[in-house]
Amino acid sequence: MGFLEKLGRLDRRWIFLLIAVSVTIPLMLQRPAPVKPSPIVRNLYTAIDALPPGSKLLLSLDYGPSTVPENDPMAHAIARHALSKDLKLYVMTIWATGPPLISNLFETVIIPGFPNKTYGEDYLNLGYKVGNQGLIQSLTSDFRNQYTQDVGWGDIAARPVGQIPMMSTIRTIKDFDFIAGIGSGQPGLKEWVQFAGDPTGTPVGGGVTAVEAPLLYPYYPTQLVGLLGGLAGAAEYEALLVENHPEFGEAAQVALIRMFPQTVAHLVIVSFVLLGNISYFAQRGRRRK
Repeated sequence: MGFLEKLGRLDRRWIFLLIAVSVTIPLMLQRPAPVKPSPIVRNLYTAIDALPPGSKLLLSLDYGPSTVPENDPMAHAIARHALSKDLKLYVMTIWATGPPLISNLFETVIIPGFPNKTYGEDYLNLGYKVGNQGLIQSLTSDFRNQYTQDVGWGDIAARPVGQIPMMSTIRTIKDFDFIAGIGSGQPGLKEWVQFAGDPTGTPVGGGVTAVEAPLLYPYYPTQLVGLLGGLAGAAEYEALLVENHPEFGEAAQVALIRMFPQTVAHLVIVSFVLLGNISYFAQRGRRRK
């Protein structure tokens, strides 16, 4: 039996072993993947980067625990970017699973990364409100009627919005300079476009899971400023962020590090597909002869 025939009859357990090795070793190395940002990601980064200090960015975390590996790096990267530009960051969610995600964002990104920022003056936790797209639509006419107080954070108790400096100029969704939606389903980024961005003209961008991204691409570039599609999109945004803010270091490279084992595993899989096809056609040609 020739080499190509042996290759075509390779025990699948060897393939599983090589895939396991191709994932395990890169994970242990903790090396960021080489990523070239795409125009759709670069446009989102540029739009947020162009906002002048003091601009108001609304960040909505509309996803659940099942998509945290994809969505968290997006939300964390945008939050880092906003606070590094001295933007006012308003964090909310229209999913019942969102409050723990907001807490995680504060604990892992904002508090350790921006100790000079003050709650209520630089960033705010608006928490969860029921209502789905109906809530989004109501925010275009009366934001303060829906959010009469914040949720608070740590030792800071919830306060009426009239006592919060960041809320002094907020009346409707029009008072925000940018809306960033991070989602994994409905309601999510599409609803922010349809019920907030389109009626008010407020710029909207954000990120969604890889399987949902194709449904959002038609909104770009007219209705969506930019879009992060899956872990790859988050990694591209992180690459731009680290390039311009090297002080963030490895803490801002979560998606980039996760992309490296994924990239290696994909290369191994593609290699096996190519070798399998070569083996098949070589054996078929030999049988014909």
